[in-house]
Amino acid sequence: MNCRILFFLLILPFFGFGQKTKLDLKNIEKNLSNPKSAYNYDRLIFKFRGLPKSVDSIEAQHLYYGRNFRKDLVSQAGDDFKELAEVFKSNNFIECIRLGKILYSKDPTNLDVILILLRSYDQTKDIGNFAHHISQLRLLTDAIKDSGDGKSEKTAFKVNSVGDEYIFLNVMNVGQDYTRASKTLKDGIVDVWEKGENKIYIKVLYLDLIF
Repeated sequence: MNCRILFFLLILPFFGFGQKTKLDLKNIEKNLSNPKSAYNYDRLIFKFRGLPKSVDSIEAQHLYYGRNFRKDLVSQAGDDFKELAEVFKSNNFIECIRLGKILYSKDPTNLDVILILLRSYDQTKDIGNFAHHISQLRLLTDAIKDSGDGKSEKTAFKVNSVGDEYIFLNVMNVGQDYTRASKTLKDGIVDVWEKGENKIYIKVLYLDLIF
């Protein structure tokens, strides 16, 4: 991750915890598909893409965890994402932006795509788009932050995937000096990241086992 991007993430009031909103995945699934709900997906994604600073914490929770109920997501195993990753590795940031915008239009809450776009806009000195996607990344990582306090297995931070877990760890500045231990549960895996007396619990959800 680019140092400037990491700096922007770390200066966010990440550990300024407010009141947590209980994570109710079944209710999120219901709300997103209900055209009359204030949390209908089309309504939320319109705000997220156009004016992310207007999205509140409950809406962000629906957007992040609601990805589990969508069928049109960009997969890291897909050829289109692999092409984007290869172009990114070659430092062709103009092409990264072109390809990244295509994938972003299909899956705008994909953390991997957002990060690649952030790096590309940073390298091309496009401050406007850089700031826009920083706001989006903050919303989604704040939704993870609000899912728990990370201090125990019961109150672990909850993420949709292992990839999102590592992005979240970057935001928390958890580096290679932490060790990881994993425990398999009936509805996911809990990873315990430990450094000295510090422990951070992160649960990777397996929603196909929850429902």
